[in-house]
Amino acid sequence: MPMAPNWTDIALRLAATVIAGAFIGLDRERGGHPAGLRTTILVGLAACLSMIQANILLATSQSVNGSMDILRFPLGILTGVGFIGGGAILRRGDIATGVTTAATLWLITAIGLCFGGGQIAVGAIVTILAVLILSPLKHVDRWISGEQKGTVAIKLEGGAGIPDVTAATPALSEASFTGLRDFDDGHRELIYDIRWKSVRGVPGADHIAASLEQNFRVTRFEHRTTLT
Repeated sequence: MPMAPNWTDIALRLAATVIAGAFIGLDRERGGHPAGLRTTILVGLAACLSMIQANILLATSQSVNGSMDILRFPLGILTGVGFIGGGAILRRGDIATGVTTAATLWLITAIGLCFGGGQIAVGAIVTILAVLILSPLKHVDRWISGEQKGTVAIKLEGGAGIPDVTAATPALSEASFTGLRDFDDGHRELIYDIRWKSVRGVPGADHIAASLEQNFRVTRFEHRTTLT
């Protein structure tokens, strides 16, 4: 960590942070996430600035205890961003959204601290890894076997019984009845939570919706994907 950085060092660190934040933030922006381009850059700059300030103050410190107190400043920034990331995480039922966005904010903070401390090579390598993880690996998730979740609403005429959705649709691994609505025109709307196993993206939500429509009058189908 170079002590007492000059203006050239400071400009280089700030510029590197802006570039890293732009690369990572663009992925978030394209995905429509709440923490997009500007937020990612600003969080990274805050971390970088705190580390630069710590560098400058360390050069004037005359004791070991004083140096330790100064280093708590950038570490406090890293902790504080954890609370910001926590605010980006929302939970709806058994689906958590915003987890990847929160992790991204925490990561850009660490990258900003690296750049602010003069560790340009380390920060650049982590930025490249972050971009690779956020972009190409996103498509790998679609090929990983796993459980998919969704909600379906089925229209029934008045007086009809509650159907067994699982038995009528073999592709579903589980269907749980969660609600019922009666309408003035005499029909009912039944709501189910559905779960199915998907192997390499098959069956997908479109296949499940088509299978349901062959047996029922589907009024609404929602694939509850995890928003990152």
